Amino acid sequence: MKILRTRIELETVEPIQILDMTGQVRDWLKTTGIREGLLTVTSLHTTARVNVNEREPQLQKDMVTWLKRCVPRDGDWLHNLVAVDGRDNAHSHVLGLLMNSSESIAVADGELVLGSWQAIFFVELDGPRERRGLELQIMGEA
Repeated sequence: MKILRTRIELETVEPIQILDMTGQVRDWLKTTGIREGLLTVTSLHTTARVNVNEREPQLQKDMVTWLKRCVPRDGDWLHNLVAVDGRDNAHSHVLGLLMNSSESIAVADGELVLGSWQAIFFVELDGPRERRGLELQIMGEA
């Protein structure tokens, strides 16, 4: 069994943004030679998450709208009084409670096991950010 990993660096431009990472993940998977295994995609940030969901532009807009309504930025957040980096981002941390920091996806015959409509999303909750990262780790056999 082989264990391989890599990091994908990205930039976000919106306060809350959903980026489809499926193509980049698939491209890396092809370079590994792994035919059967398990891929884990992990966000390296407490204010950004990973999610497998449907790829449809209007739905992605609905998701952003729901996140903004669910945990408003202008809430009375204590963390904003003591934030070490000066960012008023307590809402981003609270939103993170609702999502996964990682997703594990089966690999069969060298392909991600995803449904027809499914995609792997990086979900920015505290943007814009110049540097964000996803860690990919695969365990499997060629």
